[in-house]
Amino acid sequence: MRDKTQTNSAEPGDRLIRAGAIVFFLGALATLVTVAPLFLHAKPFPTYMFGLSMLMGVGFLIAGAGVLRSVAAGRRQARAGR
Repeated sequence: MRDKTQTNSAEPGDRLIRAGAIVFFLGALATLVTVAPLFLHAKPFPTYMFGLSMLMGVGFLIAGAGVLRSVAAGRRQARAGR
């Protein structure tokens, strides 16, 4: 039996997963930019710039919350007999 969910329909948690992925990749880019001077023997960025690297962890947590929300919605649908 085919699933009746359309490919363009938004499930609960999808926005959180997308937002988390964007924040994660921004944090990864910030990490690359922050670490690059260390390899290029240039003057390092100020300490507060290393805080932007924490966006990777924040994005991971946001995406994880989206996955948990999606799982919870799937369980609710399964219990409803759908």
